Amino acid sequence: MTTSTRTSTASPSGRESSLLAELLTELATAEGFVPTCLPDVRLMHSTETHPSAPVSYEPSIVIIAQGRKRGRLGGRTFTYDARNYLVLSIPLPFECETIGTPEDPMVGMAVRVNPATVAELLLELDAPLPVAGSPNAIDATPLTPELNDAAIRLARCLHSPVEARILGPQIVREITFRALCGGQGASLRALATPQSNFNQIARALRRIHSDFAQTLEVTALAREAGMSVSTFHANFKAITAHPPLRYLQTIRLHKAQVLMVSGIPVAEAARQVGYESPSQFSREFKRLFGGTPKEIASRSRIALSMF
Repeated sequence: MTTSTRTSTASPSGRESSLLAELLTELATAEGFVPTCLPDVRLMHSTETHPSAPVSYEPSIVIIAQGRKRGRLGGRTFTYDARNYLVLSIPLPFECETIGTPEDPMVGMAVRVNPATVAELLLELDAPLPVAGSPNAIDATPLTPELNDAAIRLARCLHSPVEARILGPQIVREITFRALCGGQGASLRALATPQSNFNQIARALRRIHSDFAQTLEVTALAREAGMSVSTFHANFKAITAHPPLRYLQTIRLHKAQVLMVSGIPVAEAARQVGYESPSQFSREFKRLFGGTPKEIASRSRIALSMF
C-alpha cells in the first residue's frame, strides 16, 4: 500500500458541513441512536439539549455534522462538533452533554472501531507510525477535509442498501485509516502494539465487557494483563479514569439501564448484570444516574447509550 498518510489540517468548509448534515438528517428519522443498514455505523439525532449524564460508548469514531456534544472524563472536557470529531479507542463510561434544538438538531454518525482493521491497516503502511507517549483513551481532534469527505460519501451510500452493502465497508475502512493517521491516531495505534500498557488494559476491558455478570477479581485481571496488581491498578485508572472495580460496577449499571429500557423489570435486570441484592443495585444505580432505576429507564428510551 503506497497511500500517503499526510492529511490536510484545514477544517471542512461550511458548505461541506451543511451537506453532511443534510444527508444525515434525511436518514435519521428518529431521536437518539439510529441503526443503519451497516452494522458498524449508527446515526445520532437530537432535537433537544440533554444535560450532562453518564453514558457508555463502544470504541468509535464519532463525526458530528450539526450541533455538538460535550464529554467529560477525569477532569478533562472535550467538545465534538462540526469541526472536531471524537475518537474513543476502548469501551469507556463518561459524562456527556448533547446540544441540539428543533431548528438545528444535533446530527452525526458513529463508526465502530474494529481492532483487527486497525492492525491490518498498520501492516499495510509503508512505514510504521510512532506511538507517542501515553495516548488518551478518548478525546476530540480537528476534523480534516479528507475525513469529512469520507463521511459524506458514507452518508450518501447509506441512502441505498445496495450501495451501502458494496461500497460502505470500504469507506468505513477509509474512515478508520483517516483517524489512524489523525490527531488521535496514537490511541488507535496502541491497540495494535501487543505489549503496550494501553493494549494490555484494552484486553482487560474486553474481558470485563464480555463477562461483566460474573465475579471478576482484580488479581485475575492483572495476571491476564501480565502486570502486578499495583501496576495494573495504576495503568487502568490512568487510561479509564476509574479504578477497576468501580469501572466494572459502572458497566454493570449501564448494561442494566439498557435492559430496563427494553422492558426488563428492575430486579431481573439487576440479577442479569451480576447483582445479588436488588436494594444494593438500586442504591448504586441512583448514585450513578441521579434517579431510581424506574425513573432513569423511562427517561432513557430516547437517549440510549451506545454499546
